[in-house]
Parts: sequence; C-alpha cells; structure tokens
Amino acid sequence: MNKSFKKAQWRFIICSMVAYAFFYVTRKNLSMAQPEMLAQGVITKEALGTILTIHGVLYGFSRFVNGFWADKLNGRIFMTIGLALSALMNLLFGCTSLTILFAAFWILNGWTQGMGFPPCAKMLTHWIHPKELATKMSIWNTSHSFGSAMALGLCAMLFAFGLGWRWCFYVPAALAALAAVFCFFCVKDGPHEDGLPELDLSDVRSQSEAVEVRKVTDADRRRLVFCNRVIWLCAFANFFVYVVRFGFLDWGPTFLKEHKGIAVSKGGLMIIAFELAAVVGTVFAGWITDKLFKGRGVRTCVFCMLFAGLCAIGFWRLPSGAPIWQATLLLMGTGFFIYGPQALIGIVAAQQATNDAAAMANGFMGIMGYAATTVSGLGIALISQYFGWNAALLAIGGFAIIGMVFFLFAWNAAATGYRK
Repeated sequence: MNKSFKKAQWRFIICSMVAYAFFYVTRKNLSMAQPEMLAQGVITKEALGTILTIHGVLYGFSRFVNGFWADKLNGRIFMTIGLALSALMNLLFGCTSLTILFAAFWILNGWTQGMGFPPCAKMLTHWIHPKELATKMSIWNTSHSFGSAMALGLCAMLFAFGLGWRWCFYVPAALAALAAVFCFFCVKDGPHEDGLPELDLSDVRSQSEAVEVRKVTDADRRRLVFCNRVIWLCAFANFFVYVVRFGFLDWGPTFLKEHKGIAVSKGGLMIIAFELAAVVGTVFAGWITDKLFKGRGVRTCVFCMLFAGLCAIGFWRLPSGAPIWQATLLLMGTGFFIYGPQALIGIVAAQQATNDAAAMANGFMGIMGYAATTVSGLGIALISQYFGWNAALLAIGGFAIIGMVFFLFAWNAAATGYRK
C-alpha cells in the first residue's frame, strides 16, 4: 500500500467517522430528553417504550433494505441524504407536543437512521484490506460512542443553561444538517473517487476468483449472506448484544434517576463515561482480534459478552447506598466489553459476506440487532414498571450470557469468506 493510498484511506476513515457520529447525535438525544419529558407529563413511560421499540424495529428493517441498495449505489450520496433527513425528523420532533406526532417523527427517524451504517460498511471494505479490517474498522466504530457521548454531553449542557427538552432536538438537528454538507464533500465512496486504484484482494480470494472478473448478481449477494451459517449465528447473537447495549444506553439516565436517585445531569455524565469506556473497548477488541485471534472476531466476542454480563450483574448486585464511583466503574466495564461485539459483528459480517455483499450482510445484522428493541424498549419499560429496576437489570445481565452462547457456536469460523 503506497503512501498516497494510506493517506487517503485515513482521510476517509476520519471523515466518515465524523459524519456517522451525527447519526447518533440525532438518535441518542432522546435518552437525555426523556426523563424531563416524563417528569413534565409530556409523554408516558409506556408510550415512550412503545416508540423506542417501533423506532428500533423499523431502524433494523431500514438497515436491511438500505443495505441492499447501498451495495449498488454511491455510498457518499446515500449517507448524505439519510443524515439530512434525520436532521429534519429531529427538528419536527422538537416542534410538537402530541404523542401521535412524537411517534410519527421518531419512527420515521428510525428509517432515515438506517441509511447511515450500510453505506459505511460497504465503503470501508473498499478502502481497507481484510487483513487489517478488524483493527481499522474497530477504530471507525468508535464513532458510535463519540456520537452518543456528544448527544449526552450536548443535552446535559443545554439543561445546565436552563433550556428545555426541546432544545435537545433543535440543536442536534442544526449540527446534523451541517454534517450532511460535510459528508457530501469530504467522504469518498471508494478509492476511485480519489483517483486511486481499487484494493488488491488477490491474496485473500481463491485462485480462480483472483483472475476472473465478473459482475456480482443479486443472487450472489443473497447466497453470500443467507446461506452462511456464521452470519446467522452472529445475527442471533446480535439480538442479545443490542438488548444489553440499549438497555443501558436508552434507559441509563432514567434508571439512574428512579432507581439510584441520581440527578439527570450526573446520570448523563455517568452514561458518557459508559460511552468513553466503550471507545477504548472497541479499539482493544479490534486489536485483539487481529493480533491474537488472527481475524476471528467471534472468538473475541465470546469473552466480551461473558465479562459484559458479569459487569451488568455486578451493577444489579450493587447496594442502594453504594458510592457513585462504584456504579460508574461497573457501567464503564459494561460499556468497555459490550461495544467489542457491537463493532466486531459488523466486521465479521463484512468479512464473511466479502466486499461484494458487505452492506447487505450488515443490513441483515441490523434487523436482528434492532429487533432487540422489543426487549430493550417496551420490554424493559414493562419489567421496570411492574417488577422494578432490579429485575430489569438482572434480565439485562442474563441476556449477555445468552449472547455469548451463540458466539460459542461460531467459534471455529474462518476469518473471512473470500476463499469460499
């Protein structure tokens, strides 16, 4: 890899990270706004849980459908349109006071949010060689955590200035609109848009494929994704990864306030710590995958899910009068470990389906991951309402262990599917 390609590659990674982070700024802002919305009686907990569930399910379906199109279309333009539409949905959400309109705009936001990751998954496999994809894509995946941390920090700052919950949607909408312009001009669909040659994959493809140039059909993409046992196992595991991740991320400020008596501003900072630990955990998981497990991401996921479950159960066991720093450390431990699988599942999907169907494979993962909002959204709301937060936290820890079992079934998977 020559210096000009490597420079362009890192430029793409950084620019796409910045652009994708703003999808999270316009999605995780609701986590900080919802305690105030509940306290003011703007919306009920059950209605909010229902909205979170439908939003997540539609987001997962959107990732799948848009994964199909992102493999065919220009990723830069596709991503720009999605970010601009997410900004619009946030603006409209902040302008309403009716539950039915809250639901309509946030559910539509779920669809537009699904236009972000699939084109990124496709573009990353065209910029990064499979042998270093786990490390570099894990670095890219920290955009999730930076985006969430920005949303939480921004909303906490707006509350500190005495502004109401509506500003948690107005300001992110404006910033995301600017990020959409940045995406259009700075993110490149592939090396060809920078005047560079495409990646040489002859060393990872089979000999016959290395010399044969053919058009990839929709049937080929479906075979690469839906006839792959490893992708199916990881998709089921992804369901439980997202239950744990969103259980803490979506409900964190709320259960810290209701269960631990911690103010929203402090609770928001604790969830930011959860996200910052996730940044380190994501990069560490990618590095371990490449260096220790030679690209076999599912093996890293087994250990990450085990320790994430133990941290979540530790948080459940924490006495009610325990110091805040102990709760914060356990939250950070959960974030550190759960974001490894969250990042690696996308990498495994891209590696197994190859760069010919990376977006479709990640779209399929999205369906299973965001189907988890049936549990992390409405499910957690109902468990906490009828059985208390202790029961909800114990359930989250148990789901992490179940996810670990699915990864164990894929332990012997090859690093990539290029030679199949």
